[in-house]
Amino acid sequence: MQLIEVTTPELAHEFLMMPVKHYKNDPNFIRPLDKDINDVFDPKKNRLLKTGEAVRWLLRDGSGKTIGRVAAFINKKTANTFEQPTGGMGFFECINDQAAANTLLDACRDWLQERGMEAMDGPINFGDRDKWWGLLVDGFYPPTYGMNYNYPYYQQLFENYGFEIFFKQFVYFRKVEEKLAPEIYRKAELVLNNPDYRFQHMDKKNLKKYAEDFRIVYNKAWTKHEGVKGMSEAQAMGIMKTLKPVLDERIVWFGYYKDEPVCFFIMLPELNQLFKYVNGKLDFWGKLKFAFHRWRGACKAMFGLVFGVVPEHQKKGVESAMVVEAGKLVQNNSAIPYTDFEMNWIGDFNPKMMNVATQVGGRVHKTLHTYRYLFDRTKEFKRMAIIG
Repeated sequence: MQLIEVTTPELAHEFLMMPVKHYKNDPNFIRPLDKDINDVFDPKKNRLLKTGEAVRWLLRDGSGKTIGRVAAFINKKTANTFEQPTGGMGFFECINDQAAANTLLDACRDWLQERGMEAMDGPINFGDRDKWWGLLVDGFYPPTYGMNYNYPYYQQLFENYGFEIFFKQFVYFRKVEEKLAPEIYRKAELVLNNPDYRFQHMDKKNLKKYAEDFRIVYNKAWTKHEGVKGMSEAQAMGIMKTLKPVLDERIVWFGYYKDEPVCFFIMLPELNQLFKYVNGKLDFWGKLKFAFHRWRGACKAMFGLVFGVVPEHQKKGVESAMVVEAGKLVQNNSAIPYTDFEMNWIGDFNPKMMNVATQVGGRVHKTLHTYRYLFDRTKEFKRMAIIG
């Protein structure tokens, strides 16, 4: 076997095409957009490369056939927020061969160790957690946009190598028209009867305002999570600008208390139901295909990208009130095409959010694992701390 570092455009193209060939007989596989993968490793597109590092490899067998790929990276903003300096690995694809998998994973370990890391998490993204995070271990359905998809045998490749579960990720599913539980309405009523609270969906004309509202809630609700840094105004606005072309403002909701933002729920059309027609390329023809299939109503699902409630308003029913208000618009509305709703992954370190997902009628649809591998094999392994 030959391990090759990706250093040329030709090898970068091979890195993109490896999974296309690998999953050619799997009807559930949806090819990610080439641009999305390339941008992760482009210093002009990924701000983390200003301070961090990333490397990619391909693995070929004796005949020259590509049988695997992987990437390793160091996010300087989060590497030292854990008990030990921790890097990441991801974009892993491999044939069902433990020796081949070990070769790829050894390359990641050695590269990270040379740079002072003492552990690696994977498979994860070199960027935010909303994309390419976790190994699929149950629920091998077509992936939603930005989510990992892999063969079932990958779990054994990782666990045989010595990775241990750092946290589990659950994706919840429900039908849009299913009635909410009576308990949700009871909790919501207490909040909706309080004039200090109000809930509204986004207006894209005021994108800057909602970007700032999103940032305020995100920083209060999420920065207490291990490895999560605060978000700047520029970052929040960048996220909103990126999402703007595909946002459906009717399914992006915010809650306010005395006009201060206290919660949000960002849902998006499930874009992979459209991207599956473009074969990874959002060029002129890809955009034309995307627009055509969107026009004909091929997108029947939406997914919850991110949800947050500031700590001082948790356990008060504000999430129930927001869901009820959104339901008044989305349910039984022929103008809104969505029939399915998938809630993007919720970590098992966050039982409060798992409970919310269950309360609104969600049931576990997919399970993913984020693994951690300690380079010192004698050191005690600790799972992600539960959020109180």
